Amino acid sequence: MAEHYPQHQQTQQLIQQQPRSHQVVKAATAVTAGGSLLVLSGLTLAGTVILLTIATPLLVIFSPVLVPAVITVALLITGFLSSGGFGIAAITVLSWIYRYVTGKQPPGAEQLDQARLKLAGKAREMKDRAEQFGQQVGGGTQ
Repeated sequence: MAEHYPQHQQTQQLIQQQPRSHQVVKAATAVTAGGSLLVLSGLTLAGTVILLTIATPLLVIFSPVLVPAVITVALLITGFLSSGGFGIAAITVLSWIYRYVTGKQPPGAEQLDQARLKLAGKAREMKDRAEQFGQQVGGGTQ
């Protein structure tokens, strides 16, 4: 299976060529870093559990005030952000329309003109078909 992965073979050869002291230093560094992160993770978990234990009674006591306050603040933030987003979108659209009307060719103007011409062509085609159909139906009853 190793012959299918030449890069894996090269890595294995490189590891085997390194002196034993380098391998020991790498292993010691990895164990030290991993152990430190594991200890830090355990301390963070313990701190979170302790703070949650302390904060839970306070949250229960103040929940009739906190829950509506959080909902209100969330709605206010959502409203302001969406209002600002819609305002920016409106200004962008209006500036695009102004540039299009004044002939400055904003991005996408050519595509809009092509679509308008296609729609006009299809409308003319449908009108001609309706007139032909009307003549066929009207001519057959007379």
